[in-house]
Parts: sequence; C-alpha cells; structure tokens
Amino acid sequence: MLRKTALMALVATFALGLGACEKQGPAERAGEKVDHAVDTIKNGGEEPASDKLEDAAHDARDAAAQAADDLKKKD
Repeated sequence: MLRKTALMALVATFALGLGACEKQGPAERAGEKVDHAVDTIKNGGEEPASDKLEDAAHDARDAAAQAADDLKKKD
C-alpha cells in the first residue's frame, strides 16, 4: 500500500512539474550548461547522479512539450 501511494505521489509531482514548466529561453539554457559544467568539474570530471536525473527530467519535459505542440498543430 505504501509503495502504491509513493508511486502515485511521484507521478503526480512529475505531472505537475511538466505542466508548470514553459519552454526555456536561450539565457536559461546557457546558464544551466554553465552550472552543469561547474558541477562536473567539482566532481573530478564525473557527472553527478543528480545532474543525470535532472537532464532526464528536462528531456522528458521537452518531449512532452513537443508532443503537445504537435497535437495542437493537428487540430
């Protein structure tokens, strides 16, 4: 029961995060790349797991936004 509740909470949080985010502008993307580079350097050239997770979340958000845009164009 706890596992199911935790999974539902995670899915709800992820869905809200995707819905609340807008497309990033060029300055925000550049800032994130700088932050990513600094974190990698701090970890001796190895990408931290948190950055990998954040990158995956960004990729999922961008894919969802693109899919939504594609659906809007079809209507």
